[in-house]
Amino acid sequence: MLIQNKQIAIIGAGPAGLTLARLLQLKGALVKVYERDFNKNARVQGSPLDMHEESGSAALRKANLWEEFIKNVHVGADKKVIVNEQAEIVFSDHNLANTGDLTGKNFRPEIDRGSLRKVLLESLKPETVIWDSHLVSMEKQNEGWRLHFKNGLTVYADIVIAADGANSKIRPYITRIKPFYSGVTMVEINIRDAEKATPHIYTLLNGGKIMAFGDTKCLLGGQKGKNDLGFYLSFKTYENWAIDNGLDYSDNVQLLEWFKHEYSGWSGYWYQLLENAVTPLIPRPIYCMPLDQTWETIPNLTMIGDAAHVMPPFAGEGANMSMRDSLELSECLTSDKFKTLQEAISSYEVNMRKRAATAAQESLANGERMHSIGALEKMLSVFDRNP
Repeated sequence: MLIQNKQIAIIGAGPAGLTLARLLQLKGALVKVYERDFNKNARVQGSPLDMHEESGSAALRKANLWEEFIKNVHVGADKKVIVNEQAEIVFSDHNLANTGDLTGKNFRPEIDRGSLRKVLLESLKPETVIWDSHLVSMEKQNEGWRLHFKNGLTVYADIVIAADGANSKIRPYITRIKPFYSGVTMVEINIRDAEKATPHIYTLLNGGKIMAFGDTKCLLGGQKGKNDLGFYLSFKTYENWAIDNGLDYSDNVQLLEWFKHEYSGWSGYWYQLLENAVTPLIPRPIYCMPLDQTWETIPNLTMIGDAAHVMPPFAGEGANMSMRDSLELSECLTSDKFKTLQEAISSYEVNMRKRAATAAQESLANGERMHSIGALEKMLSVFDRNP
């Protein structure tokens, strides 16, 4: 095996990094994961993830974690309602029967990010994850890399794999290609104890998701576990809007006034979100890697997930692509059909870029549709074709 007796450093303990660590450990690899979070409970995890059969679910099955994963899914969280800006329901699949089929392309179980992280962490060997390890730099040493962390730690690794997200510290060592701004910015809103804080919206979601369209703007949301909800206000604007607008993201009153102006045609029904939001709200300009990106393969350095192919969230493929990266890279690194590590990594990267470009193109197209005039009718036609 090409990676036998080699020290592998994975930078980032998100779904991709942890999945890769698990898959490699099953093959007997020597793996450490370095994560900037202080500990496993240091950060509130984001919106739930729906696992796709050919990617996220396939990786979990290969990792022998499917049964544990199923124990933690949110039954019904994949159900959705589509509404107009007046919160009137125009589409719902809550009344569709659940066939109980746990396989196939139409089964996309949802799980909290925190629950998924717990499943993955508990599957790893003790002390695999080194917390409070924020990578600041690295340089070549012998046939590998010397890594330097903010806490003063320095380590050597024969192979380094970037799983450190869209703002990867490692990506610049591989390529100078940078993502481009998609034209869309999203503002993240979190609601705690939503059954009490926003009871009408809590009831409207009914444990699932919501998509609201009107006047080229969107509101997207869903259940986050327990009684918490997560929403995104999504609209087209210029790249530096989040910095230039003068908003105080910790001021609910000011944010509500902004919403009334920005979403001027929308019902006052939605005001309860801004009134009861956990502050600060989080603005997120949405970026995408060029669809034609390429680079020359390095024999001991590569990347997975958003570090390799950040894309808009409008196809629901980001985490799934990341976990498929983990699956395919692990198979390439442990295959006996490659003579060198460079061949193995190159095979992974070529296929990864093709897959990611297809998913990103779909996501960009969906984003245009969702933020266009007549978006509601266009999205209804999509779901009518794909119930």
